[in-house]
Amino acid sequence: IDSLRNRLAVAELGATMLPGLVGDVAIPRRTATSTSYWVAEGADVTESTGTFDQVTMSPKVVGCFSKFSHLMQLQSTPQIETLIRNDFVLKIAEAIDLAAIAGTGSGNQPTGILNTTGIGSVAGGTNGAAPTLDNMLDLKAAVAVENADLPNSGFLTNGKVEAVLGKLKDTNGAYHLSPFGSDIGRQQIASRRLLVSNQVPSNLTKGTGSNLSAILFGHFPDLLIGMFGELEILTDPYTSFQSGTVAVRALQAVDIAVRHPESFAAMQDAIA
Repeated sequence: IDSLRNRLAVAELGATMLPGLVGDVAIPRRTATSTSYWVAEGADVTESTGTFDQVTMSPKVVGCFSKFSHLMQLQSTPQIETLIRNDFVLKIAEAIDLAAIAGTGSGNQPTGILNTTGIGSVAGGTNGAAPTLDNMLDLKAAVAVENADLPNSGFLTNGKVEAVLGKLKDTNGAYHLSPFGSDIGRQQIASRRLLVSNQVPSNLTKGTGSNLSAILFGHFPDLLIGMFGELEILTDPYTSFQSGTVAVRALQAVDIAVRHPESFAAMQDAIA
């Protein structure tokens, strides 16, 4: 019987995967466009090239490690090693998804959207506030004014916030949150899809407020997830040879970056 797991969100919302990376990556990014000029007949056009910087990515390693005994190996059906390997694959995928949302950028973690400098911000209150339709529209507007709100943009939040948003009604008693497809956790608000995943933090603080939740809106294809090499899963039956204990280890090198911080906005003080 497997564990109940958080839904993985960022890939479903369209995050851009960069597989097979080897060395550190530096992606040129235009930070200011060139300038157009109106010119008189026979006059020269003024030179303008704009400016550039780089989006950099370097590998950060996430891993899992477990051991099982000789008797566990003999008595488990299906095989315990297969169960452990499958669990490792899911746990590492979960860790990457969580880092993409809320990675701190310290302690060997990548930097996630919520901790990326320059994303838009919507504040609920001094100590947090229950999310409203206006908050959702403000998140969308923070991205739209930067020309980053595209038809495949979307909201992302957790189940606690969904329960609050799901009760919001207009003056005619119609719910603002409407179905988007047939899947549980896929809905639509403010003409953009809303995905629900408990990967989104619900333990944030602000002022005297605690256990506050985050709500994100953005164009998730501008979230880059770089995979360095392949997922490596190795079994060690030798180190604890005398006891018959077997160890299993999984490692994956990954980094996360945002093409344009302006493509995302977050409310990080939602009371739900």
